[in-house]
Amino acid sequence: MENKKTKILIVDDDHFLLNMYSIKFNESKFDVTVSLEGTDALTKLKEGLVPDVILLDMVMPSMDGLEIVSHIKNEKLAPHAKLIILSNQSQASDIDKAKELGVQGYIVKATTIPSEVVTQVKKIMEKK
Repeated sequence: MENKKTKILIVDDDHFLLNMYSIKFNESKFDVTVSLEGTDALTKLKEGLVPDVILLDMVMPSMDGLEIVSHIKNEKLAPHAKLIILSNQSQASDIDKAKELGVQGYIVKATTIPSEVVTQVKKIMEKK
């Protein structure tokens, strides 16, 4: 059981950031799945992907991070996954909305380097 890799789904419309976070999480022994947008992420979940963590950008073209969270909650996709927003949106209103939807973490990209993102995700994972 100890060797089971933590599965993470990273949803971000920025190719560069997606690759960078993918590499960082892989280096930290995460099993990484990526999606460039919300509908793709929801499809993967509906097709049976069961991540331990879902890391979501807020601002994306087809569907924003909070809309994806709403779908995940309403459709009971990945009920045990920790939902974490990773965004440049740092207004209190955005963070409050995310918390109201039951998001367990909110990381601001602009103030957090990728290795710190991994560390913060691990800390959120430890919280029950």
